Amino acid sequence: MTVSLAARVRSLLNDAAQAYQGRQSGRVLNDVARHLDGPLRVAIAGRVKAGKSTLLNALVGTRIAATDAGECTRIVTWYFRGPQPRATAFPHATRPIGLALDHDGSRYTLDLGTLDVETVDRIEVALPSEWLGQMTLVDTPGMGSLTESAGRRTQDFLGETASVDAVLYLMRHLHSTDIDFLDAFNDSSDAADSSPVNAVGVLSRADEVGGGEEDAITHAGKVAAGYRADSRIRSLVHTVLPVAGLLAETAATMSDKDFADLRAIASASEGATMPLLLSAGRFVSPTRAVTVDPESRQRLLSMLGLYGLRLSLDFMRSGNVDRARLCTLLRERSGLSELRHLLLTQFAQRRDVLKADGALRVIESVTRNDPIPAAPRLRQAVERVRAGAHELTELRLLTELRTGSVQAPTEQIAVMERLLGGQGTSVADRLNLRPDAPFETVNAAITGMHGHWRRVAQNQLIDPSFSRAAQVLQRTCEGLAATVRSAPQRPQPPQPPQGGNRQAPPQRRQGPPPVDKTETIRKPPSPEDKTTAFQRPTNIPRGQGNGRPRD
Repeated sequence: MTVSLAARVRSLLNDAAQAYQGRQSGRVLNDVARHLDGPLRVAIAGRVKAGKSTLLNALVGTRIAATDAGECTRIVTWYFRGPQPRATAFPHATRPIGLALDHDGSRYTLDLGTLDVETVDRIEVALPSEWLGQMTLVDTPGMGSLTESAGRRTQDFLGETASVDAVLYLMRHLHSTDIDFLDAFNDSSDAADSSPVNAVGVLSRADEVGGGEEDAITHAGKVAAGYRADSRIRSLVHTVLPVAGLLAETAATMSDKDFADLRAIASASEGATMPLLLSAGRFVSPTRAVTVDPESRQRLLSMLGLYGLRLSLDFMRSGNVDRARLCTLLRERSGLSELRHLLLTQFAQRRDVLKADGALRVIESVTRNDPIPAAPRLRQAVERVRAGAHELTELRLLTELRTGSVQAPTEQIAVMERLLGGQGTSVADRLNLRPDAPFETVNAAITGMHGHWRRVAQNQLIDPSFSRAAQVLQRTCEGLAATVRSAPQRPQPPQPPQGGNRQAPPQRRQGPPPVDKTETIRKPPSPEDKTTAFQRPTNIPRGQGNGRPRD
């Protein structure tokens, strides 16, 4: 009977915790073991005013604010799912303290009371949010804060081994400090919590790119694409996505009154409202052009920004629009759906592997920093687990591909990343197939890919790093084949009856048989291209497709 990776890591964690019983390292190991089966823990990090709290509200689906927002944003705050809303502060030297968490119908308000934020280690907030059932979110203090200790808290927190499983790093524009932080974060010898596999860059406040004009989101998409093409950024984060957090937050929290105010403004003529939309100051200034009072317009501006206001008013004037349809539009334009899909396919689907890898890193760090007599034995056990777990080998190779450690053609690297689960971990995603592809197509794709990577691995003319990668991909194909064989087959449509006196239908004159073009496409598929077969890569340099050079 095959023992799962999670079971092996849990057993090793228990062994290590027993060896370090009574020491601080033992408490660290026990804490990691408790979180091994829990939801994925995702930190939201970035510079001050990058939009971290706004994005968190959008993901959770409700607004959460503190009575003293400036103080609260200086504390690491954990958000997890709970049956009832509650908040708890954890001071450094005293017992946990319950905090007031009130809901006024539109948002939750967190009251720190008389707490001194410098004495608080963290705050935990439980909310009945469906999304928090899939992953725990961690809001961190902004880097570059006027209060140096706040930024230091984030760096110390993310520098702790296995504090989180994945990181969303928000940036308004690519700043040198963003690169420096991610560089230092990835190079942390003790943590290594962030890597190109489990870190995502978010071009936040995308609706403000280009001054909030009509093409702001499109322009933000081009900026994000430029970041994705930057080799240094590729080595630090899995990808960069543009997200307008304000639009996403409003899509989840817009009230009936907010919609009614928007409808009242939209009912005025374009000539009357156009001057108001030229600037934020004009939109909130006293005017007779619209019936909505300045205070309500100020609220709409804070919810949507100028881009969101223009988008909403144009959409509402286009036809019969209700609140649900407007919120759907805002959510689609915000980019939140793409980010959620990425979190689910790249992080949640890899939860067990990411957590196992993090737990092994904890054991390695503990045995290195607290070298008791049992430490060498535990490190050897970690190496045995890593050597016997192909999931961890895939994760390591995926990181090597992103950091440029494998010397291979660019288009080959794209194919390798997809096969390793870089675009999703399901069989269909890895093979670039439609989810409903028939068994024969899936099996043929796996067989073709396995043969191809076997030939690459045997080629003595290619770089050794490419050859080693091909050997890993062979094993990946074998694992996919085993998965497909063990999966229940979908029932096939019934075939027409054969034989009997039934006359065959008259044959029509037909031309040449159709050509399955998916088998002859010579360019590698793009991430969005869902063909019915995964094409064999064709750009291997001359003499690198088999075990001998070509003439």
